[in-house]
Amino acid sequence: MKKMFWVLLCLVLVTGWSFAPRIHSAPVEEIKIAGQFGLVYAPLMVAQSRKIFEKYGLKPVWKEYGSGGAVREALISGEVDVGFMGIPPFLIGWDKGCQWKAAMGFVVVPVGLVTYDPNIKSLKDFKAGDKIAVPSPGSVQHILLAMAAEKELGSATALDNNIVAMPHPDAAAALISKKGIKAHFTTPPYLFEELSQPGFHLVVDDITIFGHPFSFNVGVASERFHDRRPVVYSSFVNAISEAMAWINANKKAVANLLAPEFKLTPEKTMAYLTWEGMNYTTAPYGLMGFAEFMQKAGYIKKAPQQMEEIAFENVLAFVGSRAGGRSEIEKIQYK
Repeated sequence: MKKMFWVLLCLVLVTGWSFAPRIHSAPVEEIKIAGQFGLVYAPLMVAQSRKIFEKYGLKPVWKEYGSGGAVREALISGEVDVGFMGIPPFLIGWDKGCQWKAAMGFVVVPVGLVTYDPNIKSLKDFKAGDKIAVPSPGSVQHILLAMAAEKELGSATALDNNIVAMPHPDAAAALISKKGIKAHFTTPPYLFEELSQPGFHLVVDDITIFGHPFSFNVGVASERFHDRRPVVYSSFVNAISEAMAWINANKKAVANLLAPEFKLTPEKTMAYLTWEGMNYTTAPYGLMGFAEFMQKAGYIKKAPQQMEEIAFENVLAFVGSRAGGRSEIEKIQYK
């Protein structure tokens, strides 16, 4: 028995052989994720830095695009599996027959139209040659501008000829240098950077236009992806939720992490992360309100009658369906 013991001990030490059962790790599945530019996408940066997707057995492939329209096309072509875009580009694709739904809301942030021209105090002050930069036609910023134009100028399309499509970093650089454009409809950190310039001011903001906060983006997945890769879909939702939670609990660490990405100091990044109105959340806000306006203004032909037409079960569970009238979170789906 002693000889047997020493033989087994030598086997363990020399070969690493063990009496414990071997655990076979699950195969790693690749997931291609489309994001854009700005502090809105901090959860993706955090997930990438902290390897959160890897914890769920996923191998993320990160891709960046300049507009929600570009993300929409990447999803349609199969270049990516999931993507983050504004509610309007998502609804435009849904209206055109894209078999996809919202997997989550994705961050509430301040959005505003900024100019350096002291003579432009309202939309009525824009002249024919005054260019307004938005990421793309049909973007959140474009639709917000249309909502404001309908209210103030009597027509949703009144300023369409003023619009020029530019990615946020390029538009911010152009506005700050006062070259090529008169105004920029933008998001953090570009919004905050522009407003910190002497003489720059807001013409109109998102709350004034929409009436209450809304999800700046939605996470979008195809029904095929959702149905055929349910474990990956669930892991995707959980990984983003974990990244959001980590941001909310660790703002200082997030500021240190993101500062180099935006060429800002950690102090300024912290100030931007905690700016009034910033809310890192997966709660959906405003989906139906955008749909109703976009149908009325002619940007889409049909609007969903029920949330289940445009949202997966985890979103529907989050919103709920209150008997006897809409709950508070149901109400904020509408304008």
